[in-house]
Amino acid sequence: PLVLASLLWRALRQPGYLNAWPERFGWIARRSGPARQLLWVHAVSVGETRASESLVRAFAARWPEADLLLTHMTPTGRATGAAVFADLIGAGRLRQAWLPWDYPGASRRFLARMRPTLGVLIETEVWPNLLAAASRQSVPLALVNARLSERSLR
Repeated sequence: PLVLASLLWRALRQPGYLNAWPERFGWIARRSGPARQLLWVHAVSVGETRASESLVRAFAARWPEADLLLTHMTPTGRATGAAVFADLIGAGRLRQAWLPWDYPGASRRFLARMRPTLGVLIETEVWPNLLAAASRQSVPLALVNARLSERSLR
């Protein structure tokens, strides 16, 4: 209940928080169609989304047969992704979604429904339950463009 209250509170200032809200709990529409590789990039907000552009475009060029998934945590990041990658979205190559909040069930559901081949986390998006679920489901993760202090690393 507190999580839902928090979502509603944030949505008062940014209504985009309510778009596709079940995804916040890992209830994302399952992938359909042929079993293709899925390259997943998580870019929390605007800065990370812009920083991910060259990587996402390189993935699209290098693996034209793969699907791409771009996840966000903020409505501004998602809107930026929609603008920056409008061509890939329009071509059916890239899908956007919310990364679920870091609860074991939500992370597990998200990974089971999406079945990513690889996950790339931009900057310091390190979520313990997501990392544990990825490890259990044998989804390799990479942390890129990150700066961690010694204390944060511990």
